[in-house]
Amino acid sequence: MGGSSSIDPKAVGLKVGIEVHQQLATKKKLFCSCPIVKSETLPFQFERRLRPTQSELGHIDPAAVFEFAKGRSNVYRWNPESSCLVEADEEPPHRMNEEAIDTTILIAQLLHSDVVDEIHVMRKIVIDGSNTSGFQRTAVIALGGELSVEGEEVGVQTVTLEEDAARILGEDANSRFFALDRLGVPLVEISLDPIMGIPEQVEKAALYLGRALRSTGRVARGLGTIRQDLNISTTGGSVVEVKGVQKLNLVAKVIGYELTRQVGLGRIAEEIKKRGIRRVRCTTKDVTEVFRSASSKVLSKSVKSGERVVCVSAEGLAGLLGYEPYPGIRLGKELAEMARANSLGGVIHSDEFAKQGVSKAEAEELEKAMETGKDSAYVLVAGEESRANGTAALV
Repeated sequence: MGGSSSIDPKAVGLKVGIEVHQQLATKKKLFCSCPIVKSETLPFQFERRLRPTQSELGHIDPAAVFEFAKGRSNVYRWNPESSCLVEADEEPPHRMNEEAIDTTILIAQLLHSDVVDEIHVMRKIVIDGSNTSGFQRTAVIALGGELSVEGEEVGVQTVTLEEDAARILGEDANSRFFALDRLGVPLVEISLDPIMGIPEQVEKAALYLGRALRSTGRVARGLGTIRQDLNISTTGGSVVEVKGVQKLNLVAKVIGYELTRQVGLGRIAEEIKKRGIRRVRCTTKDVTEVFRSASSKVLSKSVKSGERVVCVSAEGLAGLLGYEPYPGIRLGKELAEMARANSLGGVIHSDEFAKQGVSKAEAEELEKAMETGKDSAYVLVAGEESRANGTAALV
């Protein structure tokens, strides 16, 4: 099992929901007549920037807002041999692929699911750039059912038919690059009931489901044709979704690491409570002038290139950003990963000032600039002004 072997998954209430996404071996895409091929050349491209919008209920998805705050555009590359105006979202979708519907119904029957009377295509908001329209088309085909795993029954929640996302080619600080040859490929999504127990049980369920899908002879084979999304939680914690686990032998390892991470963050939260802190007071300031002649290589490089250094102080958290209840689990590391998700690399916290080259004099000057006490922790974010401020706000 990945993570710390000292943690008993059952004792901490480990619960894992799994969604298996499997490409179907159809001749054409789900909403157009384009063949399913991987284009070796992508001679054409266009660029877009997606924006979050309200749902039918008037809500705005926080994940969509987070992606939009990154300020990056999306560049789509395509070849007429594998894509058309439907993928570019310049033409309405065509009639739904009946071969894909038949295959999905066959899979639903294999899982003893109840097939719906009518198929209604819905929109699932996606603003990470992997869909040109800003949403994914998905349709519920069947409800309920069960999967037999070594004599035990695992419940099936839904069987849905949806379009696969665009294939990511790469990214830089300003843009993400996608290929449209995979966008629109028929994909069956099977959601299982949450599994309680050890990570290996979840991996075994994914193995048996994969075998059942392959037994139909109507699903695609090869790396990238099947992916698992894992919804992981422990008692008292939030549900964390880990998307796109492609290799089956990584499922238990991913769950084990996330289990350790959640329990470790719980231990950190307990330490904060022991200090009598119910709500952390934070202050944010631009402290670029403090590091105008920074001894830290990371900060010096940022300031010399014209970027800004923004500091977030957290009252009462001194010493906790570097606290490590389990190997590799630190609050400071969580903040750094949040910054990387926002395309920033220059993040330093006060528990690693010495390690990162921040001098004692600079630390004292920072404390004066922030007008805080010795019990405060500090997080420095370096980057282009709007991006640095946006990341500081997330912290």
